[in-house]
Amino acid sequence: MKNKRLSKYPEEIQNWIMVFPNQANPNGNMFGGDLLAIMDTTAAIAAKRFSQTEVSTVTVEAVHFAEPLWVGNNLKTTAKVVAVGNTSMMVKALVYRDVGNGELLKCVSAFFNLVAFDENRKPTQVPNLIIEESNFEENRQAIKIIESAKQREKDLCD
Repeated sequence: MKNKRLSKYPEEIQNWIMVFPNQANPNGNMFGGDLLAIMDTTAAIAAKRFSQTEVSTVTVEAVHFAEPLWVGNNLKTTAKVVAVGNTSMMVKALVYRDVGNGELLKCVSAFFNLVAFDENRKPTQVPNLIIEESNFEENRQAIKIIESAKQREKDLCD
């Protein structure tokens, strides 16, 4: 008899960092690659906590750098599983700049597709995602991004 697939609520992971000079160009703007690495780490923690397995990033989708980040900025990164497949999870990651007085400005968003794997490094099933009503839009957006990525992969491989 097959094991029943668990169902879980997602947990939002939060991470704070400060932008240092070695993470920026000569004009003081944070390197996008450094920021994506931080977002990827936060997304991986969210996926790992959700799946209770090891995970690995497969793709990064729909990256949008809306606002610049500068040396000395305090940044809050959040990540949460917003859609699941059989062995994969789509994690939405956001970066906010602390603008003072408790206010945050959303600066960067991206979706990370991660796969769960077992002790033999083989893909393994993840729990079903329980979606609260307030998260329907995030889930719908993630599914559209997944479908678009699959079509793009198909087009590139044909």
